[in-house]
Amino acid sequence: MTGILVIDKPEGWTSFDVIAKLRGVLGVQKIGHAGTLDPIATGVLPVFVSREATRHISRYESADKEYIAGLRLGVATDTLDIAGRILYDTPTAVPRARLEAALGSFRGDIIQTPPMYSAIKVNGERLYKIARRGGEAERPPRNITVFAAEILEPEDAPPGADWTLRFCVSKGTYIRALCADIGSALGTGGAMSSLRRTRVGEFRIEDALTMEEALSLAGSGEIEAKMRPVE
Repeated sequence: MTGILVIDKPEGWTSFDVIAKLRGVLGVQKIGHAGTLDPIATGVLPVFVSREATRHISRYESADKEYIAGLRLGVATDTLDIAGRILYDTPTAVPRARLEAALGSFRGDIIQTPPMYSAIKVNGERLYKIARRGGEAERPPRNITVFAAEILEPEDAPPGADWTLRFCVSKGTYIRALCADIGSALGTGGAMSSLRRTRVGEFRIEDALTMEEALSLAGSGEIEAKMRPVE
């Protein structure tokens, strides 16, 4: 059994949870994924089944990605999303035109500082482990590209409501950090309230299997028909 499965990761699961579950039902030890998704996020998670397939993961880790994100203004948390510890919460409304103008400065080649709650290693230790014990570490800024940043809805958001944004970004971009930086640029603060990845390279959400579908197909012996050939 070898190939690539496009999974729609459910909310509350880690990317490793998906891999561990599929490893068990498929009976294949060597399985990997391209592009980690936080538990709060859902959407496209390419899963590479077999040792041969996992050799190609790096090609897709560097692919551009598309996300649909919720932005809540007037909120700040330690993780930059609403799953974290709230630092302040002052429901704030801004005109759509003002948000559109702020998005303009986040398109193109920009510099982003990775969040403390991330899997990046500093001196051999994951940043999120340092953050969990209340520590802080220097994070070198990185160059990223935001190919698209646009408002999908609503026309106007009342205080406390979420804006729905679409981002198309390069490898290594943290959407949580983008949301927080947009909030800072507006002077209101901001946190990511939801995240759905809709594309990784050529893999699209329309072609993804839910975990329920994948497990059902694995149980009936039909899962290989849904695998994309590595070549």
